[in-house]
Amino acid sequence: MDNTINYNQIEWKSICDRGIINYGNLIRFQKVLKKAMQGKPIGIGFIGGSITAGSLASTSNSCYAYLVYSWFKDKFPMSKVNYINAGIGDTTSRLGVARAKEDLLLHSPDVVFVEFSVNDNNDDRYMETYEGLIRNILLHTSNPAVILINSVAYDSGINAQEIHNIIGKHYYLPIVSMKESIFVEIEKGRLDAKMITPDYLHPNDLGHRMLADVIINLLDMMHYKALNDINKESKYELPDKPITRNRYISSVLWNNKNIKPILKGFITDEAIKEGLWDVFKYGWYGISEGSSIRFNLECKNLAILYRKYAKKEGDEDGCFAPIARLVLDNYEEEAITLDSHFDEDWGDSLYVHEVINDPLSLEHSIEVTITNEVKDKKFYIAAIITI
Repeated sequence: MDNTINYNQIEWKSICDRGIINYGNLIRFQKVLKKAMQGKPIGIGFIGGSITAGSLASTSNSCYAYLVYSWFKDKFPMSKVNYINAGIGDTTSRLGVARAKEDLLLHSPDVVFVEFSVNDNNDDRYMETYEGLIRNILLHTSNPAVILINSVAYDSGINAQEIHNIIGKHYYLPIVSMKESIFVEIEKGRLDAKMITPDYLHPNDLGHRMLADVIINLLDMMHYKALNDINKESKYELPDKPITRNRYISSVLWNNKNIKPILKGFITDEAIKEGLWDVFKYGWYGISEGSSIRFNLECKNLAILYRKYAKKEGDEDGCFAPIARLVLDNYEEEAITLDSHFDEDWGDSLYVHEVINDPLSLEHSIEVTITNEVKDKKFYIAAIITI
């Protein structure tokens, strides 16, 4: 801890303990410990939004995810510990469940930390997308131990931990909360939020260190409990029945690697993705008014992912980003406007727009046509998600 925050070691331990919401079933974690103590390689994965991606940390090694990964590396020096950070800014578990396989699970992690509590809304829909993500991870062949992180908005205390923790407890997972630990100190006036976050959401280096400390305290306690029981015969059983309808577990992400739409003026983006953060790749883009792209897919649910442009200094109000029209199944009179203007100024957003939500799987056509072109700006479609 930074000495400028005036916490002694006992007080800070008490604050971190307060953040432990659930220990859950530690059998999978025990197996990771055994593997690491035998000197075998282990993979530590993270999936979440901008906080997990390391937004506002001064270096990639200053973000909470890297600091937590370092705990495993320091604890098990005989084991090769692999770091998998699948955090993407401004994304929810709706996209997370669709991209988990490619971005995270292909690396066969042994431990996965999930952080979407300030990205998801606290409602039934996100409870269902979150369960799909968690169940997908737990069902992976590497049988990873899963740990849930409740981050929080440091001005309002708003997050989605209520619904996330219902899911976590149903699956007997360890859960740690920044709302019950760090945010309580802010509420009581013992900690100035501005010391740890300039925007009351994304931590600075000190904020990332504090977040990591709360998680590492849980890991220390889990490590102690798991080692004490390491020779006892027990097992983890995945609950047979999900709590929600669990439709999103079968989400499929379509981009130009696995689907070929009909292009009229749109262009396939052939550029190579430089990293996970490079989200506007493997899609399609159009520039001229009247350019169109058409997808034909069978699905019950469909969302389109497209780029929204952050406004910059000198941009003219309402005229700095292109607009398109989406027509579903040729119903022109029910066309949907896709507006690529973004109200925030921190950067461009990968926006998820829900288009179809039906009980039955049917054949659909989705045609997107540019209606308002803007010089030097592409209307960029990154992907389609279906179930």
